[in-house]
Amino acid sequence: MVVDTQGFVLKAWVTEASYQDGTVACWLLDGLVKHYPRLKKMWADAAYRGQFVEQARAYGIDVEIVTRADDQQGFVVQPRRWVGERTLAWLGNYRRLSKDYKYWMYSSDAMLYLASIRIMLRRLARLRAAQ
Repeated sequence: MVVDTQGFVLKAWVTEASYQDGTVACWLLDGLVKHYPRLKKMWADAAYRGQFVEQARAYGIDVEIVTRADDQQGFVVQPRRWVGERTLAWLGNYRRLSKDYKYWMYSSDAMLYLASIRIMLRRLARLRAAQ
């Protein structure tokens, strides 16, 4: 899943658990560049090193890998990585995404986008009510 700096889902792809994150991210990159041509910077964790970084650089995207410092022990919030983790937590609040495991991955993909739309609409409604 690729999210923007506010945590809104830009692009996602649900697959079987047997695929590596970096492989699926390479698949996402083609569609991502097509829909978001102004994309210039991405943050990712260590699972995306290698082929994904090379492919992103070929598209002109700078990928910064966020890693822990060697001297850190216990839980430490990593810069920029928390945005994606927070989005996963938001989506985990939706029962269809946290408990119902669908037979078809397309159903899970659709539910992910529906939950994302609902999150965005609730934020917009709060902003409008505040004005």
